[in-house]
Amino acid sequence: MEPFVSSVYFGDLVAGVDEAGRGPLAGEVVAAAVILDPNNKIDGLADSKKLSEKKREMLFEEITEKALSYGIASASIEEIDEMNILHASMLAMSRAVDKLSVAPEYVLVDGNRVPKQLKCDAEAVVKGDARHEAISAASILAKVTRDRAIIAMAECYPQYGFEKHKGYPTAVHLAALKEHGITPIHRRSFGPVKKILEG
Repeated sequence: MEPFVSSVYFGDLVAGVDEAGRGPLAGEVVAAAVILDPNNKIDGLADSKKLSEKKREMLFEEITEKALSYGIASASIEEIDEMNILHASMLAMSRAVDKLSVAPEYVLVDGNRVPKQLKCDAEAVVKGDARHEAISAASILAKVTRDRAIIAMAECYPQYGFEKHKGYPTAVHLAALKEHGITPIHRRSFGPVKKILEG
């Protein structure tokens, strides 16, 4: 794995921002923003997708304890269907930054776009969750928060197996959609869901 790039040249108050949940057919899209404390090191940060669920959960607790500030926000299923998943993701990320109790001097956003709603200077960083610790921390907070939410939904809709596929379009999920129809947490604008709605 490549070593993290130092964020020192941006100043101390650098917020890393990332989202989780663009691809699933169900649930909200969740974003997080994190300003790490340079004097309170967190070991083991990495792209959340490359960590085990157990490791992500452990790091979630450590990040929320040690970070100078963090914010977690989402865009609703209705907003996803209304404005599309890309714009909903941007909205969730800007909301996460707005929730920071410490105003960032600079924002590093994972991906190739910067949300227009941000109130400070920012740049997009492709594969940023593997290059900047603050983005990595944000990816972990977003992923764990979203996974917890969709697993809770599994109790409401046990026949769909949300606890296993987290809403992604797996064969099991698609089969459940065909057999049981859609739920209120499904994204109606997404192809497989739209197809069932159209009969």
